[in-house]
Amino acid sequence: MRCVSGGGALAQACSTPRWAWPPPASTMRLILPAIAPSCTASRPTASPGFLLPAARLWAAALMSPVIAFAPPEPADWQAQQRAARLTTAALLDHVGLTPADFSAGVVDDPDFPVSVPPHFLAQIRPGDAQDPLLLQVLARGEELLPQPGRLTDPLEEADYRAAPGVLRKYRSRALLIASGACAIHCRYCFRRHYDYGAAMLTRSGEAEALAVIAGDPAIEEVILSGGDPLSLSDARLAALVTAIAAISHVTTLRLHSRTLVAIPDRVTPALLDLIRATRLNVVIVIHSNHERELSPAVSVALGRLRAAGVTLLNQSVLLARVNDDAITLAALSRRLFAAGVLPYYLHLTDPVAGAAHFDVDEARAAAIDAELRGLLPGYLVPRIVREVPGKTAKTPLWALD
Repeated sequence: MRCVSGGGALAQACSTPRWAWPPPASTMRLILPAIAPSCTASRPTASPGFLLPAARLWAAALMSPVIAFAPPEPADWQAQQRAARLTTAALLDHVGLTPADFSAGVVDDPDFPVSVPPHFLAQIRPGDAQDPLLLQVLARGEELLPQPGRLTDPLEEADYRAAPGVLRKYRSRALLIASGACAIHCRYCFRRHYDYGAAMLTRSGEAEALAVIAGDPAIEEVILSGGDPLSLSDARLAALVTAIAAISHVTTLRLHSRTLVAIPDRVTPALLDLIRATRLNVVIVIHSNHERELSPAVSVALGRLRAAGVTLLNQSVLLARVNDDAITLAALSRRLFAAGVLPYYLHLTDPVAGAAHFDVDEARAAAIDAELRGLLPGYLVPRIVREVPGKTAKTPLWALD
């Protein structure tokens, strides 16, 4: 955006990239004196009076005659990815909260760093300490409480390494840890303690990894995971996909990605060209836990992927205080379907160290599942599962001991 007049905090806000709007609540408070005189009854009829304080300031800015919107600058998803790394204090400042707003406080300098891309950050409700999007990315004090039975490798993935960067859990599929980077750090992530330096696919180890896949005709599908495979550049991703497509018995390429929800600008023309050009069937499993993550920009990006021939699925995690009720999950399924995405799995949390406060017990999950089946057609009900080390497939809720 650009300023027609004004300076100081107003100029600071106007210099904020379009994907980083709205600016932090502290900046918006400084803007108010410059724009408040313009917010009269003669302005647009939609009143910001019912909004939370920071949101009210944002609404006032939108109605101000001293601010005008210029055409957006070219999308730069990599810049957005770089901008994602925040301190806990910066995240709280942006949403207008303090550590005192959380019963166990927050972790100032967590071992698993805070990372929230600007687009996802803009979907968080300012001033709301219970916002379900915020709770997924804020390092809260519960992470440091004693958590018996929690593990750094909850799925025992070290036992499934077939080569550097290759996991073989299931006979017909091979998973490549294509990247150790992820734009958004979800606090419940089962790989939050993962040693990517020792176990990630590298360029020097790529030949060995591909040889493992080429040497086993039973492998029909290659899964790119991480981290997030869409944190790779288009050129790097294209080289990897081309090499996989050269293996004749591989028919399907699957990517698991949270980036599409966090940085919808990641759907670039080059990515779409790559998808259209490959002979492989392309499946992308996005990760969305709440309907508010699916912004209009995300829906547009998903539509472009569908038009390029991608099959789109979603997997969620059942998270306490985020989506642990049937009404919230039903709304998510409907929003996903409207965007051309089918609900796939609803995972129970893994026993990863630092994330016990997200757990929902199996009895509660079963009650949610029963209610959800009464609200939705069967094709919109995700399967509630747990990944149990040593099992040959995901274990459905009803089969858990």
